[in-house]
Amino acid sequence: MTPYECQNGNITISTDPARLDLDFVHGFLANESYWAKGIERDRVERFVEHSLNFGLYKAGQQVGYLRIITDYTTYAHISDVFMHAAHRGQGLAQMLMRCALAHPELQGLRKWTLYTHDAQSLYYRFGFRVPPTPGNHMVYRVPNER
Repeated sequence: MTPYECQNGNITISTDPARLDLDFVHGFLANESYWAKGIERDRVERFVEHSLNFGLYKAGQQVGYLRIITDYTTYAHISDVFMHAAHRGQGLAQMLMRCALAHPELQGLRKWTLYTHDAQSLYYRFGFRVPPTPGNHMVYRVPNER
């Protein structure tokens, strides 16, 4: 697939896997995230290989990340969205979401999902809502796995 890019001034968002800074992505997830604390580098490499990855670059340096797990036909799940602390509060996460949702290969999907503990206000802006409980949404977690 040809890399997809969104540009706004000195901000570039790109799906080009060659641009991703895996040290940055792994470092944030393993050390700063609440959802993937301690994740091993090889797991990050594997999920990057099997996902649609969006790097956000400010003046050429990666400062944000988002990945999408999708079949490109009916469903997409947004995961691992983060912005380096020094670049938060500048609207960059909104730019990242806008670019990801506009990706040409993802148009016409029937369902998008994501999980968040603390960023509901960001995702509400894009139409995401908390499903009614208990609903039909189910989750299976492998015992003793992160």
